[in-house]
Amino acid sequence: MDRIKAFFAPPKATAEEYEPLADDESGTLEGSIYDEGVPFSWLEYSIFALIGAAMLWAWNMFLAAAPYFQTRFASDPWIIANSQSAIMTTSTVINLVAMLILTNKQSSANYPLRINAALLLNAAVFGLLTLSTVSFLDASPCSYFVFLLLMVAAAALAAGLMQNGAFSFAASFGRPEYTQAIMAGQGVAGILPPLTQMLSFLAFSGPSAKPPHPESEPSSSEGATAAFIYFLTAVLLSAVTLAASVPLVRRHAAVQELRRSLSQSSTPVEGATHHEEAGAAAARPYVPLTVLLGKLRWLAAAVAMCFVVTMFFPVFTAKILSVNDRKGASRVFLPGAFIPLAFFFWNLGDLAGRVSTMFPALSLRHRPRWLFAFSLARWVVLPLYGLCNLHGRGAVVESDLFYLGVVQVLFGVTNGWLGSSAMMAAGEWVGEGEQEAAGGFMSLCLVGGLTVGSVLSFSAAGI
Repeated sequence: MDRIKAFFAPPKATAEEYEPLADDESGTLEGSIYDEGVPFSWLEYSIFALIGAAMLWAWNMFLAAAPYFQTRFASDPWIIANSQSAIMTTSTVINLVAMLILTNKQSSANYPLRINAALLLNAAVFGLLTLSTVSFLDASPCSYFVFLLLMVAAAALAAGLMQNGAFSFAASFGRPEYTQAIMAGQGVAGILPPLTQMLSFLAFSGPSAKPPHPESEPSSSEGATAAFIYFLTAVLLSAVTLAASVPLVRRHAAVQELRRSLSQSSTPVEGATHHEEAGAAAARPYVPLTVLLGKLRWLAAAVAMCFVVTMFFPVFTAKILSVNDRKGASRVFLPGAFIPLAFFFWNLGDLAGRVSTMFPALSLRHRPRWLFAFSLARWVVLPLYGLCNLHGRGAVVESDLFYLGVVQVLFGVTNGWLGSSAMMAAGEWVGEGEQEAAGGFMSLCLVGGLTVGSVLSFSAAGI
């Protein structure tokens, strides 16, 4: 019984545990004086959560907008069948390349600038997508597909800037709660876009509106008003987040100045000017990725594997229909509402998993090997999708509740909990000058997992 209690109790670190990692990479935690130097603020937590929401808003919009995109590809069955995998692969490959470049630019990195640039780019991308819902509606499926992939690529570049900037920026405060705030914000970003899409479809589409599958070819103009409002929300969110980040940047500058002042007062250099001292203190040492990999190998592997597995769910979700999709049934069971509803349930579970990491008893941040083992175990959930109503051909388990409340929620909860646990733990396993680099490195591993998973998802495109 004592061992069981000890497992659920948050571990108490000893002084020895907070020594720097030895050359043999024995896996001890490294502490940070920042934990005591920067007090927790709910305002800062909320702003980081908003940044997290803006970070994944674009990604989730592209996924949840699958019914609208299918109306634009109605006359091309190949594009309909492969559009989700193509969108995911384009996004993750561009995102990964951007992350590789940004992660290797540590010393001169301006993380708040990267965040702001990403928000401006996202606003431009979704401004164009908003216009596309009312203009060029007669464009061929191939032309619109090329346009869409270009928008996806631009949004992926913005995501790379945002992920590298936000996680590194949050890590520099030295509080893992702020990293958790970003992850929670990402969970919120997963909930709102599909909910917006579903409500927009129900409110603005005609009673017979139904996104196409290869068997049907409705007009590509259906749902244009809903999509206009849907994409416009992304522009507004980027603007609000840009304004909200201003006080956070000022707060961070004040904290950094205080740290520099304390450092200079404790070890003054004779004959050095204040400008020279500040410049030296502000210099950010480069931390090789090999060093970070040695210290964070289990956490990096856990977060990467987590998202490799996760990338299969959008492919299945876009193909599974309600078992109640029949004439005379409620419009919520039509694909235009039901598919976003399925994304909503998955992301609801994902958000619950992310929030649960705030409770120490539910965290395995101090057991990285267990996190990696758990990431491997998530593969067993994928076969459950085969029990559902793929392409409307019938389900082994004829229950929307089973699909939404068991399969989607279970897969979402495990993703949110595992991803957040691994990302939060990173700052606790490195030294004081390595938190920012660790945040960027872990986000790189996350994107790497997304990229591998998106490529592998093509194997499920024909199911």
